[in-house]
Amino acid sequence: MRLVLLTALTMCAFAANSVLNRLAVDSSAADPGAFAALRVLAGAVMLAALVLLRGGTIPLGSRRRLVGAGSLTLYMVGFSLAYLSLDAGLGALILFGVVQIGIFAVSAMYKTVQTPRQILGALVAFAGLAWVLWPGAGAEADPFGALCMTLAGAGWAAYTLAGRAEPDALSATAANFVLAFPLTALALVVVNAGWSMTPSGAGLAILSGAVTSGLGYALWYRLVPRLAAPVTATVQLSVPVIALASGLLFLGESVPPALLVGAVVVLGGIALASFPTRRG
Repeated sequence: MRLVLLTALTMCAFAANSVLNRLAVDSSAADPGAFAALRVLAGAVMLAALVLLRGGTIPLGSRRRLVGAGSLTLYMVGFSLAYLSLDAGLGALILFGVVQIGIFAVSAMYKTVQTPRQILGALVAFAGLAWVLWPGAGAEADPFGALCMTLAGAGWAAYTLAGRAEPDALSATAANFVLAFPLTALALVVVNAGWSMTPSGAGLAILSGAVTSGLGYALWYRLVPRLAAPVTATVQLSVPVIALASGLLFLGESVPPALLVGAVVVLGGIALASFPTRRG
């Protein structure tokens, strides 16, 4: 039960990142580039401080950083650039579709056991997500935005899988953020992703980076080794639904029936993939 609750808390943190990003960027309180760079910096400062306060070290020279920091940078940059031209719902579908495919494919390459129940659960959950997020008639996918989100999904899949080999979740996450900050900032400067920011936008970026990203990602790295690889892919399909529900709640809008139906289907698929079959 503790593992279930911590996983649910982590998914809520991931969803909060989406809500904070939308609040800042959609209100023009921050450009995507400035928000992403400050988000990573805030996460790096928070995590490094926690590691140093407990007397630990930040393993910047570990070979694991090539994958950890590199994939985190790919995710941050791809995600930021994608939403400059991509519909939010379609972007989430591409992102989590790629994450699903990436984790299941790598797991198959390394001959990780994937039961028919886990595969069916993942398909059911993704169908529910598609029901909620499928764009309306006439919506078009910008090729560059779709490519960026595909790269972001590949980055996040790699980042998730890299966590399975990390012996110290907090130190590893701190090192990933410290190294990812200059890489992310440089990449976003090169592509001119926008750098204006208001005080409120800065506050949202710092909250996202220090709490829901930094601490959320560190918790995720603690949980990933305890979850089957297919389950780590499937549970993340709850994030867009939680984010959408949170956005509707904060904005005071009515909940559309499609969200309720889709949420039930997503949760049903996650349960199907996550809970073991009883043998009696």
